[in-house]
Amino acid sequence: MALIVYVDDVLLASNSLQDIDLLKKFLDDQFTIKDLGPLKYFLGLEVARSHTGISLCQRKYALDILQDTGLIGSKPAAFPMESNLKLTIDDSEPYEDPSAYRKLVGRLLYLTITRPDLAYSVQVLSQFLAKPTVNHHKAAVRVLRYLKATPGQGLFFPSTSELQLKAFSDSDWAGCIDSKKSITGFAVFLGNSLISWKSKKQATISRSSAEAEYRALATTTCEIQWLIYALQDLQIDHSQPTLLYTDSKSAMAIATNPVQHERTKHIQIDCHLVREKLQEKLIKLFYIPSRLQLADILTKPLGSLPFHHVLRKMNILNIHVHLEGGCWSLALHMIIWN
Repeated sequence: MALIVYVDDVLLASNSLQDIDLLKKFLDDQFTIKDLGPLKYFLGLEVARSHTGISLCQRKYALDILQDTGLIGSKPAAFPMESNLKLTIDDSEPYEDPSAYRKLVGRLLYLTITRPDLAYSVQVLSQFLAKPTVNHHKAAVRVLRYLKATPGQGLFFPSTSELQLKAFSDSDWAGCIDSKKSITGFAVFLGNSLISWKSKKQATISRSSAEAEYRALATTTCEIQWLIYALQDLQIDHSQPTLLYTDSKSAMAIATNPVQHERTKHIQIDCHLVREKLQEKLIKLFYIPSRLQLADILTKPLGSLPFHHVLRKMNILNIHVHLEGGCWSLALHMIIWN
């Protein structure tokens, strides 16, 4: 049984409907509650379930953003950011309404809860909140035009997915023009279900691409360890190593070779962390070609074809398009305190 509380809203999830009914009766006896039945909508998240799996999206929230910004009738875009776009701090004249830009980026940030396809773009736009320029706003409008094309897109969790953690780790060396810091991106799957991801600028400057890739490996390893603890809390046994894929042979060599090389002396803590988890068999490293690296979408802007190829592999889809006419029921139960 999992019980999630936000102020006076409570979500219940269990593999036993009988246990849910018993807990709801107990809570109603102790505090007066109102049973809203199977979960449909919660804090902007729309939840639907069928025999094929569970879908999470924020369609209404996305349409509200488009309506409020006056772009509900804009021309749709196939992907959120041009592949050759490199935004900088002072690349054009200041935008006339910085507060509106900040509000928009904040709303887009909340949208990334179910939209990993927006994570990289929103991460880039978030770097210019202090002094947004006209070009930064144009890039944000492009994201909204992509949103116009895909308002109902979200995560899909197949019901037949196996209980095997798989992770993809990647970095874009010196991806930030202003600071020369690299971008870390990772995507973690439980079977075929994407359950965790990140697109974030690294805290320190990496002196080589191998160092940047290795820092990304360390960040991904920490996330894997946290997910293992979360699965244990839910009484789910995951004794096998997590499969961790990287497209950097240099980073793999550093992780598996105990000898300290000249290029690794700046990242010794990360080296010890990853090697320790390798020895504990928490993770198992595999090389994957860059063209098959799913975390690419979280480290750099991709063109239309590679962008949509990764989305399909990540099970990011729009049930309003892909499953139109299917029979969808709802998975969780929601109650509120009276």
